[in-house]
Amino acid sequence: MIRTLILAGALATTATVAAAQDYPERELLGVIMWGAGGATDVVARAVTPAAEEALGTSIVMLNKAGAAGALSTNYVQAAPSDGYTVLYGAENPQLHGVMGMSEIDYDDFYPVNILGRGVGVIVASPDAPWDSFKDLVEDAQSRPGEIKMGSTGPGGIPYTIGAMLSTVADYEVTAVPFDGEGPGLTALQGGHVDFMPVGASAASELIEAGTVKALAVFNAEEIEALPGVPPITADYPELESLLPWGPFYGIFVKSDTPDDIKAKLVEAYKTAAETEKFQQLMADSTNIMMNISGDEASAFLQQWQSATAWTLADAGAVKVSPEDLGIERP
Repeated sequence: MIRTLILAGALATTATVAAAQDYPERELLGVIMWGAGGATDVVARAVTPAAEEALGTSIVMLNKAGAAGALSTNYVQAAPSDGYTVLYGAENPQLHGVMGMSEIDYDDFYPVNILGRGVGVIVASPDAPWDSFKDLVEDAQSRPGEIKMGSTGPGGIPYTIGAMLSTVADYEVTAVPFDGEGPGLTALQGGHVDFMPVGASAASELIEAGTVKALAVFNAEEIEALPGVPPITADYPELESLLPWGPFYGIFVKSDTPDDIKAKLVEAYKTAAETEKFQQLMADSTNIMMNISGDEASAFLQQWQSATAWTLADAGAVKVSPEDLGIERP
């Protein structure tokens, strides 16, 4: 019996090694955390063609929005650990624990590549009566709850920026949830909401076209891609201690995926991120290139989670204390 078990184990190990060596033998499924047209979707679809070329196979893209990213992370976590299901994710899972939404975060995944990080921007409809975010705050203070803010749910960019802003400005708006920045921006252009904090990469073309107007960038200084748009610290210098802050975009697989397969994915996406076309798109979209993986990416993820979760906790915007989840204060 013992010899039989040893033989079975050896055969299983041999099969796993062979599978890793032959990987990929078929197409991959790329699960995008947010809906079509949002920043995560744009970045995911831009980097994928070069990754397909490097891997020698196609990647079928699937938008699986919902529950501020928890739906897609749960979906990928439930898939086999064979490298054939990859997650194109943003920052949201790092806040799911403190939001009381899910026990799954990026500790359960291997960071194949953190492609880059973005800058937040607060946009409004072109005919809105505000020329700055301070104007919006003063209007909201005069009529609490009447101004509608596009949102993507707890842990999303609008929620997080809103919580950070609440530490320096006392105002009340009504959040209207959407399955991603793309649908929210569409609603903004249609007059269904009045403003929305989003990733600058999702809104830059709309700002240039004049279909939305930027009130402020959530940054300590003006950014080159959006000249003339003031930094949020122009009106609220107290926020400088929380900056720089912004969304990020990455590719992940389950943490127990075989190392050989992880290595192939890391190399493919590193090559894809280095292409001139992708780097130009990132620059045009106001994103800052990172192109990191493995331990370096894990350290970045932990730092981002620590800084953001504790900022939200101090603002009273969490359901579970970061301390209870073992998240160290920065």
